[in-house]
Parts: sequence; C-alpha cells; structure tokens
Amino acid sequence: MKIGGAWLGLLMGQGLLASTSRHFSNKWINMMDFRKLKILVFLVGVSCVSFWFLYMNLNKLCIFCEKKQNYLLPKKTSGRFQGNFLQLPDIDCHKNPPFLVLLVTSSYQNISARMAIRQTWGKERMVASKRLVTYFLLGTTVNLTQQADIAAESQKYKDIIQKDFIDTYYNLTLKTMMGVEWIHKFCNQSSFVMKTDTDVFVNVFYLTELLLRKNRTTGFFTGFLKLHEYPIRKRESKWYVSIEEYPGTTYPPFCSGTGYVLSTDVASQIYNVSESTSFIKLEDVFIGLCLAKLNIQLEELHSEQTFFPEKITFSVSRFKKIVMCHEVKPSEQLSYWNHLVTEEHGGVL
Repeated sequence: MKIGGAWLGLLMGQGLLASTSRHFSNKWINMMDFRKLKILVFLVGVSCVSFWFLYMNLNKLCIFCEKKQNYLLPKKTSGRFQGNFLQLPDIDCHKNPPFLVLLVTSSYQNISARMAIRQTWGKERMVASKRLVTYFLLGTTVNLTQQADIAAESQKYKDIIQKDFIDTYYNLTLKTMMGVEWIHKFCNQSSFVMKTDTDVFVNVFYLTELLLRKNRTTGFFTGFLKLHEYPIRKRESKWYVSIEEYPGTTYPPFCSGTGYVLSTDVASQIYNVSESTSFIKLEDVFIGLCLAKLNIQLEELHSEQTFFPEKITFSVSRFKKIVMCHEVKPSEQLSYWNHLVTEEHGGVL
C-alpha cells in the first residue's frame, strides 16, 4: 500500500505539474498573441496614415506618373498649381520689357541641352531692334544634391523659373502653367510668348520677322495647328487619356506642345480661366481647353508651314524659313545655329 500510495502521489504530482505547465504555457501564448496583435494594429495604423499622406500629396508628388501603364493620375481639378516659386529669373519687365519671351520646358538632366540653347537661339539678343529673352521652366527633384545644382545654375545664369512640384512628364501641364503664371504676374509688359522644349530648334530671326509682319500684339495664338484630334484610349500609349480624365470624344483645337506662340494678353487670359478649367495631363490640350473657353481662335503665322513638330533635315535654305523643328540634339543645336548665322547673318551670334 505504501508503494502504491507513493506511485499514486507521484502520478498526482506529475499531473499537477503538467496542469500548471499547461496553464503557464497557455498564458504565455496568450501574452505573445496579444503582443503580436498590438504590433499588427500598430503597423496597420502606420500604413493607413502613410497611405493617407501619399493620397493627399499626390497632386504635388505624382510619384507614380512615369509608369506607362496603370499610373495614378494627379487628382487635380484645374491646371493652376498654387505652390511657391523657388527660382526666378533676373529681369525687370517694367523697366525694359522684352518683345518676345521664350519659355523652354526642361528638367534637371537636360543641362547639356540648356547650355546649347544658351549659346545659340536662347541667348538674349536684339532682333530688328526688338529684345528677346529665354527662360527655362523646371519642377523640383527629390534628390537634394540635384536641387542644389539647379539652385546654383539659377544663380549663375539667372534664367530658371521653378516651383515646388515634382518634375515628371505627367506634370507638364503644371510646368507650362507655371510659365504662364510668371508671364501674367511678372512680365505682362512683353508683347509675345513662345512655349517650347529643350529638343527644339527655334529660328528667332524668322519668328520675329513674321510676328512684326502681323502688326498686332493682342488676341493672337499660333503654332502647328491640330484641329481634329481624338483622345487616345489605349493604356500602353504615352498619350493615353481615360474617359474619367476627359469624357469628350474630340479635343478642341490646339497647337502642338513642341512650340506655340501667343500674345501676352492671351497668356494672362489663359491664367485667369485655368482655375475653372478641368485638369488634363496633356499640356497642349489643356491650353486648347482654355482657349475654347475664351473663344480665342487659332491662326496660321504664315501661308506656308513654319512650325514642324517633327525632325527635318537641315539645310540653311530650308531652316532660314522655318520657326521651329523638333527632335534636335544639343550638338545639332550648335551646328545648325552656326551654319545659319554664318551664312544668313554674317556670323553675328
């Protein structure tokens, strides 16, 4: 009986120990599960806050916009961006108003193109006793070193206009409207404005000649006219526009964004009406929407074609009778310009 009692006590002790062990084990597991739950709740909370911040700032950042498919559109209702000017050119249009201001859309990596333009058609000059100036339109970069480089370049050349929106292709409307805003607020004493790009060659001599022939400085808008364009609905296209972004079946008349010219009063009118014009990422179409609201008609600058939104083969005889052409490399800018001014303008740069 003693032996049996001992075994019975041992078995009861083992059972109690096992029960106690299971109790602490279950309690520990519950504590671990509770900690995991708290961590999970914390991570979900952080994710929600991060997503909210990203969503609220998407207009400005547009960080997904360079994806050709399934990109997120900026949730904007108009083409006017209310951000601050970070860089401004050194000019007082009240004292010495230019006849023509050339606004060139650019970005950080286009430094060689900007330098080529500064040495050629973009250099400040007098043509037929009219003053011409050129400024570059840039957004910001998330790289602080690159942004510092832009600030240094602006300080050196004093020809950069910049606001605090991220520089992407799909923010081109914001960039163009930044230039329009600058004209409206700082240089509405000028007569004409040309918007163009860094890969465009501009014959400023012939452009000035044709503008003077027009003998008018108000209500004017010209370029390569696009009168019957349709929205592209294929997602793989660089120019894809969803029905939500633009529900219409045709675009209003507009000019190719590679280069168009307008009188300064029209620039101010576009700025004023832009706040009530639905945003679209295609900047030339957006300008067309503004013109349609203003009931401003597009006009040809000349009876023959002078704006070429594509690359054309260079020759002096041909280039002396064009206003602009597209797809020009920095090295070609220098070559074309040197040949043109040497043979047509006695080498005066």
